[in-house]
Amino acid sequence: MDYSVIAKKILDKVGGEKNIISVTHCMTRLRFVLKNEEMVSDDQIKAIKGVAGVMKKAGQYQIIIGNDVAKCYKELLKLGNFKDSSNGNQLNKQKQNPVMSILDVISGCMAPIIPAIIGAGMIKVLIIIMGFFVSDTNQTMQLLTVMGDCAFYFMPVLIAYSAGKKFNTNPYMVAAVAGVLLHPNFIALLNNATGGVYFLGIPVTSASYSSTIIPIILTAWGMSYIEKLVEKITPSVTKNFLKPALILLISAPVAFIILGPLGSLIGNGLAVVVLGIQNHASVVAMIIMASAMPFIVMTGMHWAFIPVTMAALATPVGESLMLPAMLISNLAQGSACMAVALKSKNSNMKQIASASGFSALLAGVTEPGLYGVSIPLKRPMAAICIASGITGAFAGFVRLAAHAFATPSIVSLPQFLSPEKSNNIVMAFVTAGIAIVLSFVLTWFMGFEDPVEVEENDETEDLREQTDAKKKKLDTENLIEGNTIYSPVSGKTIPLNQVNDPTFSAEMIGKGFAIIPSEGKVYAPFDGEVVAIFATKHALGLKSDNGIELLIHVGLETVSLNGKHFTAHVKNEQKIKKGDLMLEFDLEAITEDGYETVTPVIVSNTADYSEIMSLTDNDVKALEPVMKVM
Repeated sequence: MDYSVIAKKILDKVGGEKNIISVTHCMTRLRFVLKNEEMVSDDQIKAIKGVAGVMKKAGQYQIIIGNDVAKCYKELLKLGNFKDSSNGNQLNKQKQNPVMSILDVISGCMAPIIPAIIGAGMIKVLIIIMGFFVSDTNQTMQLLTVMGDCAFYFMPVLIAYSAGKKFNTNPYMVAAVAGVLLHPNFIALLNNATGGVYFLGIPVTSASYSSTIIPIILTAWGMSYIEKLVEKITPSVTKNFLKPALILLISAPVAFIILGPLGSLIGNGLAVVVLGIQNHASVVAMIIMASAMPFIVMTGMHWAFIPVTMAALATPVGESLMLPAMLISNLAQGSACMAVALKSKNSNMKQIASASGFSALLAGVTEPGLYGVSIPLKRPMAAICIASGITGAFAGFVRLAAHAFATPSIVSLPQFLSPEKSNNIVMAFVTAGIAIVLSFVLTWFMGFEDPVEVEENDETEDLREQTDAKKKKLDTENLIEGNTIYSPVSGKTIPLNQVNDPTFSAEMIGKGFAIIPSEGKVYAPFDGEVVAIFATKHALGLKSDNGIELLIHVGLETVSLNGKHFTAHVKNEQKIKKGDLMLEFDLEAITEDGYETVTPVIVSNTADYSEIMSLTDNDVKALEPVMKVM
């Protein structure tokens, strides 16, 4: 498949580079953060050969590609200068209930490290197999054991990086704190101190942090606030060395005194709950989990269960809920796709279904089958859920359990080898067989509405391109037609190149103008929203209803005032109307403290517009027109 062509079509259909804030990818999906999702047609994206489906979630426009998503992403990067959206602050904010927010955070922190966990998990599977033939004292076995354990033992360090990006704090500082929790001397101190361990007289709770997940996620969350606090209290001239030192001095004790033990307690509690379910309601739980797994995967929330899964794998009985349910669902999905591939008369559907079937059966990756086959055809999805539920009842009855982490598939069945339960692997093969046979038979006999094959030719392609071009032109005209910006401050306007700060004068942030204010009031220059108001109140980030992104920066280096002499009348995400009073500042006091009050007004999304025109270069009163963007 030519992913350079697919990437070009995707870029075109999402509105081009100018409509993309950032893009990244997970194991199967391209994840876009777009400026205007309304410009994008889901149907046109789905119509691209090689695209399995589309999903909108948590401020992201997700395009499902499948196993080769990295190839498509690589080709996409060649077509423009895109930012990575794994940083949490770039996502569009959407209101969620607390439970979904927590699951979103865990899923977002876990997804990037999955390749490392799967790689180490497969080595553990190899060790289990070799254990039947090779002694544990064999040096090769010992080194393989180290290789298999590394990603799990140092999991807090791996998660630290992704959690730091998720909470918009320095990921390397979070990793450093994770290193403190795993330091051999720290572990030895906790294990050997008979009278307890104290830091400045405060007791340090004894806990093991290797292979844990929740403690470091809580730590990263806490550090996002600590970093902001330290940013406020450190003078500008000392930030390079004092700020990181203070962050580490505060964060590490907070981690091993409060957040680490709290996270360990939560993790242990979840493990107890899961073990209780496994012991007392295994059949019912497996029926529910196996039949619901396709929908859990659709939301991406299957990664959020990893903390519980890892805790269960650390016990002798293994994990008998999530991984067995995924095995059943993955194989049922793959088998259903194979049935569709054999029965369908549509050549494109045959190709999609067969590729998706192999992907699910051999690699455990089901998104291509879900979005390309099961969901569009509907009845195969019903067959998968029914087959998975029946197979889940059997797996729960025999208490099938996994003993190593890997994405469940035919290839990874050895993860069900158990040193203490010899027939566990046999039950895994039986479970796999039931899921495959039932799903295939049900899909075949329940049938599906076979898509009508449409022969693609130059004429239909040209017509489609013309329609897309007209739609895009209309959307673009609506998006970037002339917009007037009104002066937020009264005073004298000057060009940016006269501002005594290269960040503004060199237009590094964007084009605009500056005002030497004559009064200390900042008004809303258009109808829109407050995207960000800095904690120091010296700067405002706004976005108009028409998409103009504006930065109003009161004074130069006034961040060092830490909010002194400023009074805010708006807050983040507040809707504003032109003329609303947003900010007041004391002109004389700021000047007396030695700061310039010149106020740059910058169009931060300058690249979205072909022209930005100044309408005046004289004295101006607040709310008079000063700039127009086209």
